[in-house]
Amino acid sequence: MSAVPTHAQVVVVGGGIAGVSTAYHLARLGIADVVLLEQGKLTCGTTWHAAGLVGQTRATRNATRMSQYGIELYASLEAETGLATGWKQCGSLNVAKTPERLTLMRRQMARARSFGIAFEWLTPAEAGQRAPILRTDDLAGAVWIPGDGKANPTDLTQSLARGARARGVRIVEGVRVTGVEIANGHVAGIAWTGAGGSGTIACETLVNCAGQWAREFGRRAGVNVPLYAAEHFYVVTAPIPGVAPDLPVIRDPDGFIYYKEEVGGLVMGGFEPVAKPWNVSPIPDGFEFRLLPEDWDQFEVLMRNAIHRTPCLETAQVKLLLNGPESFTGDGNFILGEAPELAGYFVCAGFNSAGIANSGGAGKLVAQWIVDGEAPLDLWDVDIR
Repeated sequence: MSAVPTHAQVVVVGGGIAGVSTAYHLARLGIADVVLLEQGKLTCGTTWHAAGLVGQTRATRNATRMSQYGIELYASLEAETGLATGWKQCGSLNVAKTPERLTLMRRQMARARSFGIAFEWLTPAEAGQRAPILRTDDLAGAVWIPGDGKANPTDLTQSLARGARARGVRIVEGVRVTGVEIANGHVAGIAWTGAGGSGTIACETLVNCAGQWAREFGRRAGVNVPLYAAEHFYVVTAPIPGVAPDLPVIRDPDGFIYYKEEVGGLVMGGFEPVAKPWNVSPIPDGFEFRLLPEDWDQFEVLMRNAIHRTPCLETAQVKLLLNGPESFTGDGNFILGEAPELAGYFVCAGFNSAGIANSGGAGKLVAQWIVDGEAPLDLWDVDIR
């Protein structure tokens, strides 16, 4: 464990995309004395099984800004680091089943226009031309957003990690943070243990990027991180006729579902109206590159809606129903910023299964917050306070 130093300006806890993005952006801002500690391997918690959708439009201005920056970063990262990210600008097609949904989309896209996001309104027939697998006879309309896309979460994280290391960040895997040292109400350091020993790191700032472990890890320092892991599902199919590599990401919010192309087949998942908490406490430290059991009863509402919207799924071969836990928050917003209970303790977590799209921007904002001593813009809707 000679790679673990005894002092660092900033210690980042968690090697998912949020932690690696935070370390990468700290280094880009000139803070090279950064150590990232991961209890297993990079991406081993929830990042590795994410669907990898990267859309620009979100429910709030700040989330939209984060996503827009993330696309700019992901599109240029391979040229910077030499590692592929799987980024593909395939565009996205968001469909509305009801006039009320179409009205909401028009409001969302009015906000998107203020950010310069390109989009085009489509009739149901035009939506069917963009995505021939769609049933469109009951749609009220759709919006086409050409700048959206998808990425490979693991490759993207490893590319960010290479960019961080190139700027001086030390990334150490197989090290679990067991405690936080406090002096005069301020973070003073952390205690760690690993297969090769244990020790401490004196530090000025700690960033909790522990994902679904962030709540439990925060408790060790008296910091409240209000998130909880829920079981989160998607299916992966064998190749389907008519599903081409340039198929856009499709979102049907009235059906609670989304789609993306993968190796000629579909990844289809969504957000059930009644979620299923992962009833385990605490989450095992060794839950690495692991999944939860299938639950077709829980997934039924999504599957029924998907078969309606894309009839090809009724006869498609389903290779896998993936059930991977994701952390969700009470208000559906991220949790960012310095904890009110402890100075120097920052949190970057609670991405509600939108971490791939938003971690690029969130890591940048938290890094700026640490460097400047204040939020770089009005982030009250996602502020941990």
